[in-house]
Amino acid sequence: MGSADLIALWISFRLAATTTLLLLLLCTPLAWWLAMGASRWRVLVDAVVSLPLVLPPTVLGFYLLILLGPAGSLGGVLQRLGLPAPAFSFSGLVIGSMLYSLPFAVQPLRDAFQSVGARALEAAATLRASPWNRFFTVAVPLASRGILTAVVLSFAHTLGEFGVVLMIGGNIPGRTQTASIALFDHTEAYRLSATLVAICFALLLIVYTANRRLRATGLPA
Repeated sequence: MGSADLIALWISFRLAATTTLLLLLLCTPLAWWLAMGASRWRVLVDAVVSLPLVLPPTVLGFYLLILLGPAGSLGGVLQRLGLPAPAFSFSGLVIGSMLYSLPFAVQPLRDAFQSVGARALEAAATLRASPWNRFFTVAVPLASRGILTAVVLSFAHTLGEFGVVLMIGGNIPGRTQTASIALFDHTEAYRLSATLVAICFALLLIVYTANRRLRATGLPA
């Protein structure tokens, strides 16, 4: 594995870590609202969140390129303000990865919060726990399996992205060339592909092992 492949692998790890962290921060309140809210708009929001599961990644990347490119509606506005357009940059990769991995973060979090149920939260409320206190001391520990699943799936899914990152970021070595794109560039990239397979397998093994151990402690799914 050459230095270019190592740089591409580092960009993929950096992209996956950044995307996972931002998704966890943004999707946790969204998933809580989907699980506990009573709004009639939840079904519509749930459908929008799930759209990347059925939408071809190249289609999503194409529309992001139109929106964020130098001649796009948002990218053009940013350039007129003296800011760089997100397309063909690491920030563009992050935006595309967050949208494409959105359901892999929201759905496990939503299901985990739903499994907490209202009884534990009501019991904490009778002890005069504030809403924030109930969330962090009751809901989060009980939903830990779902949170771990969301983190690992978001990271692994971002790590293996191809269509979206290629469309929105191009193939610029050292800047936007990820491991999956570098793998595509090779005709016989056995070592790099084996590295990606090993990493993704290890991530899935971690989440299943952790879930099994948490299940043994009696925490809900």
